[in-house]
Amino acid sequence: MSVKIEISQKTRTKIEEICKSFNNEPGELINVLHKTQDYLGYLPAEVQEVVAHELKISTAKVYGVVSFYSFFTMIPKGRFPVSICMGTACYVRGAERILDEFKHLLKLGVGETGADGLFSLASLRCVGACGLAPVVLVGEKVYGRLATDDVKSIVEEYKGGGCAV
Repeated sequence: MSVKIEISQKTRTKIEEICKSFNNEPGELINVLHKTQDYLGYLPAEVQEVVAHELKISTAKVYGVVSFYSFFTMIPKGRFPVSICMGTACYVRGAERILDEFKHLLKLGVGETGADGLFSLASLRCVGACGLAPVVLVGEKVYGRLATDDVKSIVEEYKGGGCAV
């Protein structure tokens, strides 16, 4: 279910500035979206509408790009975004069991963010660290050669606030 958000004038102005910094060029859509997501943390439909208006392209085109690339998200990520690589090497070496353990401990499904905003859970196609399979990213920190027994200590590391990402 999608919840309609209200964009503040400050946010709208910032999105307009980002678009202008790329000369409102439709060909700069991906760059505009990257910079906008860096600013807001995610790209809800209302933000996509502003970008479309500023670049003079359809909202459907913006949505198509946002929904196609896994880097972009339409829901807010948690303070500690957990991403499990499901590429071939990781999958063969047990990534699905690692993912199941994160789901169980965090009580989240893939694509969800906890109500407390601490964790979000995602699966990725490949992170390019096949030699460390299976691999998990928490923010930009890489954990490799994981077993299901390692998951609890990773979650506790972040729940305790002992690590800043």
